[in-house]
Amino acid sequence: MKNQRPPRNSDRRTSRGPAPTGHTPGGKPTRAGGPGKSAAGKPARASAGAPGRVYDDQARDGDRPARGKPGPRTAGAAGRGPRPPRDGAPAGERRAAPRSDRRPDRAEDYRGDERREAGPRPARAPRGEMAAEGRGEGRAEGRPTLNKHNLLYGIHAVSAAWANPARTCRSLWVTEAGLEALDQAFDTAAGRELDRPEPNLVEKEDLERMLPPGAVHQGVALDCAPLPEVAIEDIIIATSGDPQAMVVVLDQVTDPHNVGAIIRSAAAFGAKAVIVQDRHAPPLTGTLAKTASGGVEVVPLVRVTNLARAIDDLKQASFWTVGLAESGERHLHQVDLSGRSALVLGSEGDGLRRLTGERCDEIAKLPTGGPVGALNVSNAAAVALYEVARRR
Repeated sequence: MKNQRPPRNSDRRTSRGPAPTGHTPGGKPTRAGGPGKSAAGKPARASAGAPGRVYDDQARDGDRPARGKPGPRTAGAAGRGPRPPRDGAPAGERRAAPRSDRRPDRAEDYRGDERREAGPRPARAPRGEMAAEGRGEGRAEGRPTLNKHNLLYGIHAVSAAWANPARTCRSLWVTEAGLEALDQAFDTAAGRELDRPEPNLVEKEDLERMLPPGAVHQGVALDCAPLPEVAIEDIIIATSGDPQAMVVVLDQVTDPHNVGAIIRSAAAFGAKAVIVQDRHAPPLTGTLAKTASGGVEVVPLVRVTNLARAIDDLKQASFWTVGLAESGERHLHQVDLSGRSALVLGSEGDGLRRLTGERCDEIAKLPTGGPVGALNVSNAAAVALYEVARRR
């Protein structure tokens, strides 16, 4: 016939006869292979043993089943129907016999007469109990759940808390080295007749499991109640008779290491309080207390809701409020800081907010220079506190 395309690969195909037809296991009839195709409808493959020779997989003496899409599943031999019952049980009903009926010789061994005779397992060692307490488990009734982030650690932080009458101490864990380092704190607490628990002697690994990863515990950890909250009104009343009282105000400083370092500097230079905004300040955790190195026991961390209102309250109490920022016109040493003073410092990235700076009596700057023109907020606080203390 004219204009009819010749069969594909017709010049290479050998005559082996048509492929047989049949049925697949699913019940679908197979198709006879056309020119150059196998019974499954795929192109014929060339034989590796005879170059140029093609053959049909389906036509080799019927040694392989015909390929094709499986038909619908039926309950017949080729389909997947309901599982036949076992041991005469009704179809669809689960067997109630135990698994051990397959290997009766080991069933009794698996149950273990020796285990029943041995009785209950012994209680955990103190190390395991300590690990459970570090996860907040296994606490006695009426005791708060232990939180690893609220534990105090470090020689200075724990010593100051142990000797602080305002602290309620619940449990103390120490290593051999930590126990020796706390001798002076034990003597101080005994001299003040403070009620303190007996220390628990543990290993270093126990403390590492109880505390946050990377905590430098120095062999001591203390579980104690939080300090009583102090309001800004309490600070104003407590400093009313001090003509040279000094406080520090932090405007959204969020890093606990920075806040802890500022509290430590405030304690070293005689500041009466560190005031922070409650929503934008870190909690008083073990990390902050460790960085403060005992400063949280002597310098209260005062939390306020409205920082601008707190600055107004300080101004009414005759505090001269000085904000630190690079936009200041005068250097800090040029400002009169001889009376009651409040140093206001901004956050790590943005510094003082505009509204906070507008509330201050004056904006001053530090005489920094060189390739690095700014200091970390905790370093700037230390320099400013030193300058105020030097004037006095």
